Amino acid sequence: MEQRSAQERWERRTQRPLLVLAVVFAVAYAVPIVRTSAGPSLKSACAWIEWGVWAAFAVDYVVRLVLAEQRRVFLRTHWLDLFAVLLPLVQPLRLLRLVSTLLLVGQRARMASQVRLTTYVAGSVMGLLIFGSLAVLSVERESPEGNIRSLDDALWWSFTTMTTVGYGDHAPTTGLGRLIAVGLMLAGIALLGVVTANIAAWFIERFEKDDVEEREQTEAIRTLTDEVRALRAEVAALRAAGPSAGSAAPGPPAYARPRPRPPADSVG
Repeated sequence: MEQRSAQERWERRTQRPLLVLAVVFAVAYAVPIVRTSAGPSLKSACAWIEWGVWAAFAVDYVVRLVLAEQRRVFLRTHWLDLFAVLLPLVQPLRLLRLVSTLLLVGQRARMASQVRLTTYVAGSVMGLLIFGSLAVLSVERESPEGNIRSLDDALWWSFTTMTTVGYGDHAPTTGLGRLIAVGLMLAGIALLGVVTANIAAWFIERFEKDDVEEREQTEAIRTLTDEVRALRAEVAALRAAGPSAGSAAPGPPAYARPRPRPPADSVG
């Protein structure tokens, strides 16, 4: 129990700092892509920041594993975290660091009790939209046959891809860009499913609440009606029994007449 409470305290204390680091990672990832005139020093600094944020999430995972009461259960239930930690080590690509950081941020946000489902979904949509645009722009900008050349084109493409509209005016031409498109489509479908299920669950819960209130009101009215009927029956019974009870009741007790007093001259 002490180890488990220590794990919970660690997760609660590191929740906000890790989210701040995720924002720092987003800025470091976006700057070299949006600012094409960035020099080698700026690009190198952004890369170090990205690796530093990933290392912070990796340390967080290791600490949570050490503090876990049952480490095997933790590994089995947090396999996605482990995959996200090991993913950038397979091939040091910026895209893999992006994917792993998004996964780790998502898993840590799920454990926060104060983060509701709607907020999590909205944040996921915005994150995927922005990072998907930056990722496809970084791999399609230099493609000879590519038509995604600016951030506006990338944002429009990401929005139409996530909503599965696919106008076809912009499309990736490289293999990595198409891989990003597949991931964005799958993520968009999943998030739309979560939003739809959340809305449906809200309506069902609302209808069930109304039904419960209606049943309670009906039961209260039925109980009140039964009580009124019983009260009326008692009043009618008392009225019907009133005259007969009065005639059968014994009269007042008869008092003996006073004996006449003898005359005064007869005394003596």
